[in-house]
Amino acid sequence: MYHPLPLYIGLRYTRAKRRNHFISFISGTSMVGITLGIVALIVVLSVMNGFHKEIQQRILSMASHATLTDPYGGMANWREILEKVRAHRDVVGAAPFVEVQGMLVNGSQVSGALIRGILPTDEDQVSDLRREMTRGSVDDLVDGEFRIILGRDLAAFLGVGPGDKVTVVTPQVSATPVGIMPRLKRFTVSGIFAVGMADYDRNAAFIQLSDGAKLLNLGDAVSGVRLKLTDMWEAPRMAREIAYDLGGVYRLVDWTQMHSNFFSALAMEKRMMGIILFLIVAVAAFNIVSTLVMVVTDKQSDIAVMRTLGISPGRIMAIFMVQGTAIGLIGTLIGMVAGVILALNVEPVVGAIESLFGVHFLDPSIYYISELPSDVHLSDVLSIGAGAFLMSVLATLYPAWRAARTQPAEALRYE
Repeated sequence: MYHPLPLYIGLRYTRAKRRNHFISFISGTSMVGITLGIVALIVVLSVMNGFHKEIQQRILSMASHATLTDPYGGMANWREILEKVRAHRDVVGAAPFVEVQGMLVNGSQVSGALIRGILPTDEDQVSDLRREMTRGSVDDLVDGEFRIILGRDLAAFLGVGPGDKVTVVTPQVSATPVGIMPRLKRFTVSGIFAVGMADYDRNAAFIQLSDGAKLLNLGDAVSGVRLKLTDMWEAPRMAREIAYDLGGVYRLVDWTQMHSNFFSALAMEKRMMGIILFLIVAVAAFNIVSTLVMVVTDKQSDIAVMRTLGISPGRIMAIFMVQGTAIGLIGTLIGMVAGVILALNVEPVVGAIESLFGVHFLDPSIYYISELPSDVHLSDVLSIGAGAFLMSVLATLYPAWRAARTQPAEALRYE
């Protein structure tokens, strides 16, 4: 006989034909439930990972990895700082900027906006603004021409396009014969960009660096320097090292601080969705309890015979744990494989469903992301599989313990 007796008998019970077909049905249902739960969990988390990655890329296509500013006002020595940071081993690119929260006015339409002055050639090192342009070019921002590039939604709200005029109003004030007046300047719209994020498309505008410095009365100074680093995930550490190497006193903000609330919300959303969907797996796993309870009841005489032959209660318990664990293991492995395959092919599957039923889940006219992106993380797959398998093992404990307590005399009384 095969040496590990509990394993041999447990696997035999799993594959043997039972007199009670209902038990077989419940066992199969438990296995299928675990499989479907794992598939759903892997696919949903992969799609959420895909959305998060897409959103993160769109945000970071315009936001720098780190920003260096002077806490006491304008940064007058920005050319010297640019040379130093560009020579740093962790810096891929650096660009100066001026920035102010202002208002844009076109007739009766007024909207707040973040107005940033840039050098077009340097800006290419830290953002993808040139790639996001839909009309016009970044190179149209020429010193002294007072041109402005608007986000698509901001331009639509103001009702302007390339060639139209908008008035920029800044918080800085000027002394005039009639009193203190806010600083105003007419700009010509030279281009439109579209990132796919409302924070930029609705609330951002770009002007030439020198025009921005004149508008803010900074002279030859700038607001700060934006940095692109070799590893965005190490931005907090790298940015601190760069600031330390520069010496002096600077205010340093990295991308994790600028968007901390947003990315924390995404992480919380994924965590809660995972917990909710894992309840599906939990329900299927605990169906194993009912399956094994009925098996134990059905096998009372077999258990009694094995006990009279000298098999210990611990080995009886192991037999039924093997049976329940086998159900959970098979369901888990099938679910992991099927979940990964479906997650890697979710776009063509969804496309086929949309074509078959004539629907569109993500209407391009409403959503910026019109396809379902998927990003499978091995850590997610392994943690889901491990969790499902662990719950399957735990579900076997009570029925197996109950089988181990079977008294041979009572079980065989009516045989």
